[in-house]
Amino acid sequence: TPNLPPGLEYLNQLDQIIIHQQVELLEAILGTETSSKYEIKNHVGQRVYFAVEENDCFDRRLCAPLRSFTIRIADNAGREVIRVIRPLRCNSCCFPCFLQQLEVQSPPGTIAGYVVQNWDPFLPKFTIQNQSKEDVLKIIGPYATCGCFEDVDFEVKALNEMTTIGKISKYWSGFVNNVFTNTANFGIQVPVDLDVRIKAVMIGACFLIDLMFFENSLDGL
Repeated sequence: TPNLPPGLEYLNQLDQIIIHQQVELLEAILGTETSSKYEIKNHVGQRVYFAVEENDCFDRRLCAPLRSFTIRIADNAGREVIRVIRPLRCNSCCFPCFLQQLEVQSPPGTIAGYVVQNWDPFLPKFTIQNQSKEDVLKIIGPYATCGCFEDVDFEVKALNEMTTIGKISKYWSGFVNNVFTNTANFGIQVPVDLDVRIKAVMIGACFLIDLMFFENSLDGL
């Protein structure tokens, strides 16, 4: 397909994307937050991309899930194809003017789209926007995101919020992973003909959902 951002050609074929956070031994043993690393795979487990979070120890220790970050996503040849940028913002319904935003670039330096948190007193809600900041899709999560012994689904919906076209799922990883590490496994299901730029933005949305709802500090364990 012509005019695709370089490196996103493979996303053109996918309607399911698996994101697997790699287990960090230091984090598991000492409860110390380390920079997150992810493998992004297709539905049969073949690695498509590799992602690494960039920030510093101060941000990870002090800001924890609220931290700003840049995640660089590279293909199997080591070429950076997607960049996800999250500024430091609030994570509270008490500050509706300073909610979460996330920018996705592909190729790096060129805007592919945005993820914008929407204020709601009960449900996690986000809007997926294109490079022109036009609303494209909605993401609506459940009332409770604890997900004890089960998957947690965030539904991907049309702008009218009535039609469900996909979902972002946090898969239950088992007791050991959930108690002793912050590692997570996610699945993204979207229509295969969805714009690849929006698919890249959905990957960014998955990282944001992980940090907001599923990455808890281990200091108190």
